[in-house]
Parts: sequence; C-alpha cells; structure tokens
Amino acid sequence: MNLIEQQHRFFNTGATRDIDYRIRQLRSLYQVILQYQERIFEALYQDLGKSEQEAYLTEIGVVLSEISYTLRHIRAWSRPASGGFSIAAPFSTSKILREPYGVVLILSPFNYPFQLALTPLVSALAAGNCAVIKPSELAPATAAVISEMLNINFEQRLCAVVTGGVQTAQSLINGGFDYIFFTGSRSVGRAVYEAAAKNLVPVTLELGGKSPCIVERSADLDAAARRIVWGKFLNAGQTCVAPDYLLVQDCVRQELIERMRACIVQFYGEHPEANPAYPRIINREHFMRLREMLAEGTILSGGQVDEENLRIAPTLIENAPFYSKLLSEEIFGPILPVIEFADTRQVFDFISLNPAPLALYLFTRSRELEKRVMRIPFGGGCINDTVIHLASHGLPFGGVGESGFGSYHGRAGFYTFTHNKSVMRKLPLLDLALRYPPFGKVKSVLKRIFR
Repeated sequence: MNLIEQQHRFFNTGATRDIDYRIRQLRSLYQVILQYQERIFEALYQDLGKSEQEAYLTEIGVVLSEISYTLRHIRAWSRPASGGFSIAAPFSTSKILREPYGVVLILSPFNYPFQLALTPLVSALAAGNCAVIKPSELAPATAAVISEMLNINFEQRLCAVVTGGVQTAQSLINGGFDYIFFTGSRSVGRAVYEAAAKNLVPVTLELGGKSPCIVERSADLDAAARRIVWGKFLNAGQTCVAPDYLLVQDCVRQELIERMRACIVQFYGEHPEANPAYPRIINREHFMRLREMLAEGTILSGGQVDEENLRIAPTLIENAPFYSKLLSEEIFGPILPVIEFADTRQVFDFISLNPAPLALYLFTRSRELEKRVMRIPFGGGCINDTVIHLASHGLPFGGVGESGFGSYHGRAGFYTFTHNKSVMRKLPLLDLALRYPPFGKVKSVLKRIFR
C-alpha cells in the first residue's frame, strides 16, 4: 500500500474528525518544533544564510504563533453554522457542517522553506485532513530536517514528508489527492493548476508578481525609509510580498533615497555583502540572474557582490528601461528599481501595465489618495508599512488574478482546507402541495413566494 492510499484509509476511519485528536496533534507539533529548533536554525543558515534572529522572526516564530492562535480558536471554527430560514422550505432547519477534504498535498518553496511548509500544515491538520508535504529541493538542509522531524514524530498515515525534485512533485500532483496547496512561481503554479484541473482537484495557488511600493510627498519619510528597506531586503529580497519596485514622487525622491541609504548601512553595515548575518541568494543560478539585472540601470546605492558566498548587497537602481527584466519580471532578490513620478495619475497608469500584484504598499497621509489606491486590484498590503500584514492572524493572505487565488493564515487557513457541507433537515409529516405539479393553479402564489 502506498503512502497516499494509507492516508486515505486512515482518513476514512474518521479519527481526524475528532477535535480533541486534532488538538493533540497540533500540541505535539508545537513541542516537536521546539525540540528541533537548533537544527532548524542550522538548516536555514546552511540553505539561505539566515541569522538565528531572522530565522526565528520569519520562520519558526511564525509557525509557533500560528499553532497557538489555531489552538485558541479551533473549537469555534469547527462548530456547525446555521443555514438560515428558507421560505421555499418551511418546517425545516438548515446547517453548514465543517468537513475536511481528506488527504491534501502541500508543495512549498525555497525562500521560507520552514514557514511555508509548516504554516499550511497547521491549517490542514486543524481542519481534520491528512497531509503530505513536498519541501523544496533547493533548500535541502531544511527539507531534511522537516522530513526527519515529521516522519519520526508523527504517524505517516496522518502526516508525511516526501523529498525529491521536479519528477517527485509531478508524480505527487497526479497521486490522487483531495486538495493541493502550492506556493511558488507563476510558471510552476500554472503547471500545478493544469495537472490538478485534469483530475478535478481543488487548489490554492500562492504565487507572486511585481508588488509596487508608492511614496507620496505627504509621507513620513523616516518611517518610509526604514520600513521599505526592512521589507525589501528581508531574506535578501527573496520574499514573495517584498516591494518589487518603488514609485516615489519627484519632490521627495532625493530625500527618501538618502534616508534609505542610511538605513541600509544601519541595518547591514558598510559592506552588507560581507556581513555573515545578511542572507545569501539560494543558489548560483538565481545569483547570476540577479547579477545580470544589476547592469540594466544606474546604481544609486549598493551593487556589490560576493560571488563565492552568493551575496548581493541591498541595491537601489534607476533608469531601467520598461522592457528590462527589472521592470518586466518579478525580481525576487535585493534589487529595488526606483521610478520617479510627478503626478499620482502616473502611478495608476504604471501599475496597470502589470498583472494584479500579490502585495501593494502606500506611504501617504492623504486619505483621498489611499481610497483611490485601494481600488487597484492586489492580494493584500499595507498603508505606511511593508510586509507586516502577513503577521496578522485575522488577515487572510493570498493573491488575486495572476498572483494566485485562495488564502490562508488563521481562520482563513482553516476554511481553505474545509468543505462547507450544507444540510437541510425537513419534518416528514408536513408538506406544501404547491411544490408539486400540476402548477397552473398556483403560479401566482409561487411568484409571490420567490419574489
């Protein structure tokens, strides 16, 4: 019996439908993460050069917080909800049952290899599913730790990790899952979606895109500089919701650039590419791709590289042609193109040239501009900050259009992995004659009921 069949059989026993069982598994997961914490730190440093502080802030701490929040709310989320009253079905009661899908597949990426594998797992287990995780092969040390951590400490019929490359992922996608959750690039996301569609398997796609960051003249430039530098160069820019390009009003452009330069030095030192606490690019292929982008414009700050350790200093760059990779592809690295605008109407024109982004950030004191910008399609974002919206359990995280669909985190994650089953209970002895043919004599009555 293969792994997926084993999980289907276990799911069909009904064991995972018990809320107390789910709670026990989540508590066990919390304790196992604490036991493996040092190993996880080591793996994240080996794969991405992340310091312990950044690894805890953006990976381990996020997952532990997600478990704690879920444990506090899982019973409330699991309760049936009222389906309301229908005049078309008197003498009945309606309810919505929260039912798990069954066996789910989680495909996670390399940039946050621990967090983006475990956070959806928390939601999947909380909703009562069995799960298989396929971590990214580009972060092998973290994948190995996740595999050992889960395969040793949990029954594989409930939760299992399968490691491997592209062929393994392709095999899993067609393996008979009830739901697929994918985080990664648009190109791979399209392939996952196509394969899932052939098998009529529902999916969540967490993709990316060119997320704009807008700084208008009324903004607090000190706060804007700090928060943009932090959000963009976190994990060396390898963050799906990082600002991908900066739109700054001409009258504050120079001042903002100077303050951002100062923040880069304050955060990472005079030579960030030599700072062991500054993360590295995941592999040489991505490093070379980013290095080529450095030649597509005029460097305002940064640009230094350490080819041996795959580090690229936080870089601000301007004068990139619109057809360049910097402005036409998701950068996914520590390079931030700067684009100047005079009138805010230009902002809307520029953003509309790209598909709807995963995130959008606006720095302004103008409520009128805020209202106008909020009409732009995007997955989620911040006013006067960057990236931090991901930290709120109450905010669903997900994309729109080509940046993905479906969402998770907190309650949204629980419902992503939950089927809402509608059930009506009708009294057997009472019936309305007008529902049955012939209908001619009751046509006027039916019109009044359904009006």
